[in-house]
Amino acid sequence: MKTRSKAVTKAVFPVAGLGTRFLPATKASPKEMMPIVDKPLIQYAVEEAAAAGITDMVFVTGRTKRAIEDHFDKAYELETELALKRKSEMLEFVQNLLPRNINCVYIRQAEALGLGHAVLCAKPVIGDEPFAVLLADDLLDGDPPVMKQMTDIYEAHGCSVLGALDVPREETASYGIVKGRAVAERLEKVEAIVEKPKPDAAPSTQAVVGRYILTPRIFRHLESVKPGSGGEIQLTDGIASLLGEEQVLAYRYIGKRFDCGSKLGYLEATVDFGRRHPEVGVAFSNYLKTLDQA
Repeated sequence: MKTRSKAVTKAVFPVAGLGTRFLPATKASPKEMMPIVDKPLIQYAVEEAAAAGITDMVFVTGRTKRAIEDHFDKAYELETELALKRKSEMLEFVQNLLPRNINCVYIRQAEALGLGHAVLCAKPVIGDEPFAVLLADDLLDGDPPVMKQMTDIYEAHGCSVLGALDVPREETASYGIVKGRAVAERLEKVEAIVEKPKPDAAPSTQAVVGRYILTPRIFRHLESVKPGSGGEIQLTDGIASLLGEEQVLAYRYIGKRFDCGSKLGYLEATVDFGRRHPEVGVAFSNYLKTLDQA
């Protein structure tokens, strides 16, 4: 009889990066707080995790990231002001940024030593449980939400799951690329994973994007992998090592990805979400049509 897998109730958000591609906007404000219309990137990621039944949100932060803590904290002065001005709808929105059952934990990554190191920093909070990792600058728009799709896969198979996307071969040097064997529709057993291979050396065009579900065994592998260039510990290297111990699956999620770590992807997301926004969507769409006519 198959042992039932533990539910995924914890998620790690590595948010200690400097966001240099968006300077000067990110000089004093985290890139994860950059808004898509009226909601910051980090909130989209947290809402995606919450929709998958995750209740413990673990933020691995760095210097200048206080704005993320403040965003999810109670804002007494703002709420008092909104109440006095009888702006009840806005007050309700501010008070309910997160469901009541959500816990936020903040861990300081003293030095940015790679994605693998950021995940490793969360070990004391994660303990011996499976957990999700979400990179906020990968904005994934799926129905159901992509992390919910992935937790369903985890519950069915009980092993680590990587969110994957087919990319043009000329772009493989920007991603971790997996070599896999199909086991079901949209699902592959990972046989190898390579960090940013050149197009002519890439084992496939299946790229890992910013969504992971990992078993706690990943920690022992992250602790033993050798740092790469710049002294960074790569999560890809930890996963490659994990493959020798347990099965890892790559899941081609259903949804659209916006690479909001790039200026173009950020602008694309702003336009796409702006056109669908319940308050300004119609007017914004009409404005875009005027540009086409210009």
